[in-house]
Amino acid sequence: MGFAEQRFNVNLSILFTELPLLERPAAAAAAGFTAVELWWPWIDTPTPEQSELDALKRAVEDAGVQLTGLNFYAGELPGPDRGALSIPGEESERFRANIDVAADFAGSLGATALNALYGNRVDGVDPAEQDALALVNLVLAARAADRIGAVLLIEALNRPESPRYPLVSAPAAVGIVDKVNAASGLGNARFLMDLYHLSMNGEDLPAVIEEFTPKTGHVQIADNPGRGAPGTGTLPLEELLGLLTKAGYDGWVGLEYKPGDRPSSEAFDWLAR
Repeated sequence: MGFAEQRFNVNLSILFTELPLLERPAAAAAAGFTAVELWWPWIDTPTPEQSELDALKRAVEDAGVQLTGLNFYAGELPGPDRGALSIPGEESERFRANIDVAADFAGSLGATALNALYGNRVDGVDPAEQDALALVNLVLAARAADRIGAVLLIEALNRPESPRYPLVSAPAAVGIVDKVNAASGLGNARFLMDLYHLSMNGEDLPAVIEEFTPKTGHVQIADNPGRGAPGTGTLPLEELLGLLTKAGYDGWVGLEYKPGDRPSSEAFDWLAR
């Protein structure tokens, strides 16, 4: 149980960022990986030129890796933003403009998961208003995901690093999953279980795994403290992934950690080739 039982993919928005975007898929392949995932790569626009989308698609295909997951437009990430779909006004409109663009791109590469970051609370706006807007937008995203045969992921972040983000526990994120499934009638919303974020929140990770694995559509890992590779902190990640396998999770595990002061290609020494 543990690392040997898992299928790992590399998040190219946090690893291999020392390289231009179009070179990262090949670098992941050279490091031995067959699958990758991405945050929305164009933080300044939800609707990039078709030529930019086509170039990234070719880079993924030419590298021979599978795109397994993609984030919808989420504002400036990394940076101050934590999503756009619950932000009234321009950001919500940008999210809606991105829905079909992201889904079509993901679908063209066979990705089966789309991650929709909820968005921060906004001063002077009633949280209930934000939550109502979020539900409408998440249902739209769920329909787009369903159209390409994908699940819609809803992620819990951590309060220390994202103090204005309202989904900072597994139950909070799963509660939104349930609301989206009830509202859409599609049943394709799933929990994104990021063990780093949950550990930063001080959650009982074995209990979270036992309770919420049936509603989990994707898992991401990084060690804590530091958000580095497994073995750089104190999280028993091999044991936790063993518990996930035992609980029935057989999907991809995304490597969403910082490589530290070394090239990303040297940040996988914990993983048997």
